[in-house]
Amino acid sequence: MDFHGRTALVTGASTGIGAVFAREFAARGADLVLVARTGPALEQLAEELRAAHQVRVEVLPADLTGTGTAAALAARTEALGLHVDVLVNNAGFAVYGNVAEADLDRQLDQVKLNCAAVLDLTGRFLPSMLRRGTGTVINVASTAAFQPLGHMAVYGATKAFVLSFTEALWAENRGSGVRFLALCPGATDTPFFEVVGTDQAAVGARQTPSRWSRPPSGRCAGTVPRSSPATATRWLPGCPGWRRAGRSRSSPSACSAPPRHAGRGPVHQPLTLRRARSVHRMLFGGCGGTLEA
Repeated sequence: MDFHGRTALVTGASTGIGAVFAREFAARGADLVLVARTGPALEQLAEELRAAHQVRVEVLPADLTGTGTAAALAARTEALGLHVDVLVNNAGFAVYGNVAEADLDRQLDQVKLNCAAVLDLTGRFLPSMLRRGTGTVINVASTAAFQPLGHMAVYGATKAFVLSFTEALWAENRGSGVRFLALCPGATDTPFFEVVGTDQAAVGARQTPSRWSRPPSGRCAGTVPRSSPATATRWLPGCPGWRRAGRSRSSPSACSAPPRHAGRGPVHQPLTLRRARSVHRMLFGGCGGTLEA
């Protein structure tokens, strides 16, 4: 799909999945607003994208755990004359350890970034999308959203919020022209684990995050027919056939069988009618290919 004339705002854009989103949108002609705490890394990425794709890239360094940060970002994009057509809530982090022993302020910051910032930014950019009758909100959740995680209790709960929130947004705004997607990657080789501080939070070997960008073509395995009532769009990136989330630390598009957590056996296929009626749709609707409308 041609994204010329559209603007995507990506949080956590300096590395990992966020940087992949930025590169993929730029390659399709989208202008970009890049948000992360690390200004120099954002500037480096912005220079790369401007040179490679001749798109407009604005860099807005910000700490989304801070009070009023989302409001300031919305005001700055408006002052730049930009309207956000695609919002990618990607920024997030995890703390590893028991709740009673881990740093409480750090755990609270998890909730601020992984939940409150997602709500705040969505609440500020969604109304204008609804007025225009078009737009996309992509919230990066996790396979951690589908089960409680001992030693990462807060992280798992925040990602369950992101998934539930996204599904609810879809239900509230059916027929509006705005699309909603919850991306649920498994363990991915990004600086995420450097922030966590231990590889015990991972399951299996790491793979590159860049492999997410071109999901497999063909009919999605286990999809619910489009005529059936779906509660949201979920993207559990998988290997060909869009299978369940991966056992290895995979890219957001290269996953295999269900992971095992804390010796409790496999986490079973989350996309079942028992869990929620859901459709594996591509980023902007449909089932195969790349970022097609």
